[in-house]
Amino acid sequence: MDMDTKQFLKELLTELKKIDYVKPEDIPNIDLYMDQITTFMDSQLAASKRHDDDKILTKTMINNYAKNDLLPPPEKKKYTKEHVLTLIFIYYFKSILSISDIQSILNPITDKYFGKGSEENYSLEDIYREVFGLENQETKNIMKDLAKKFNTSRQTFADASPEDADLLRNFSLICMLSYDVYVKKTIIERLIDTGSISRKPDKPDKSKK
Repeated sequence: MDMDTKQFLKELLTELKKIDYVKPEDIPNIDLYMDQITTFMDSQLAASKRHDDDKILTKTMINNYAKNDLLPPPEKKKYTKEHVLTLIFIYYFKSILSISDIQSILNPITDKYFGKGSEENYSLEDIYREVFGLENQETKNIMKDLAKKFNTSRQTFADASPEDADLLRNFSLICMLSYDVYVKKTIIERLIDTGSISRKPDKPDKSKK
């Protein structure tokens, strides 16, 4: 691994370490009002902001999620720990998926597991822990893949002048990363469209009135 790659990965890893997932034990076990929810999410996910004035979650967002059946309704204007877990899933999904796609993914999960955990069944917290528990290994896999892409990009435009080389090679890297995102997004959409990850609503029986 050359020095350029090492430096690139070192800087990137430093940034990735800042974007840690919200641990279930850090979520209050008491029900929260909306203002408390937005404050908590802002504090926990601040490192994922691109700009300092970006909003992680607002009252309007929460209300829209509820209207679109993404978020189960609160009880007496209070939100449970499972509401917070659901909002975290929404936060990560919404950067690449439409509201309708998120609905297709999350509704089967919240319908079956929200508020229904038991010794015989998974709770929403169990699912959250299982999924985000893969984070460490996945970060390692991502870093390996990024190293390959970075090295490949450094070998493009071999005949470019020194002043053009960095610009063109960085463009190559962005293109490779963008294609990677495009392919994975397409796979997610196919899983949704084929019903592999979502439950299709039953068609109404027109014979019944």
